[in-house]
Amino acid sequence: MLRLGERPRQSSKSMVVIMATPDRVREVRRRLLDAAVELISERGWTAVSTRIVAERAGVAPGLVHYHFASVQALLSQAATAAMRETTRSLGPTLARARTPQEAVNLLARSFGSSTGTDPMSVLFVETYLAATRDPELATAVAETIAAFRSQLAAWLAEQGVPDPAATAAVLGAAIDGLVLQRGMDPELDAAAAAPVLTRLVPHAGESLEDAS
Repeated sequence: MLRLGERPRQSSKSMVVIMATPDRVREVRRRLLDAAVELISERGWTAVSTRIVAERAGVAPGLVHYHFASVQALLSQAATAAMRETTRSLGPTLARARTPQEAVNLLARSFGSSTGTDPMSVLFVETYLAATRDPELATAVAETIAAFRSQLAAWLAEQGVPDPAATAAVLGAAIDGLVLQRGMDPELDAAAAAPVLTRLVPHAGESLEDAS
């Protein structure tokens, strides 16, 4: 019972502030990014909301905006990170190749597991579409594509392939198109397309136009 003039005492429990550890912060952020990648493929870019991504990640909705400026920012970071991770397979693929033609063949076949409707293929399609309406996302996607082309072009140049930059650009676009169209035409086989793509690689003394 309080006496006249006394103030209620605050419980010591009410004064406790639970501080998130750095590991916990990283874990929540990773779960949100993973959830965003899954949901972009499952529901489509525009169908992902704060509530939906928080539920999938198993966190409170407020944490979405604590870690990211907006849901759009979360989706953009998640998608571009997944795209960069996918394109990292280029290095090991080139390391296994003994000739430019073998490199192109391996590169084409490495996308053979893509059906055009698998989660990663759908993620690429959704991200490309979203980038047409978001300049910042378009810049990030363009940087990812440019990094892929640059790495491939540098390797082709080391192998003495003429027009390495143009060749890398055409090959990258062709493989993107192959994956995209497989979603509409399951009979489009990467193994069958590989020999055609290898003919895009000029031999020494040829230009890209001569090879075609």
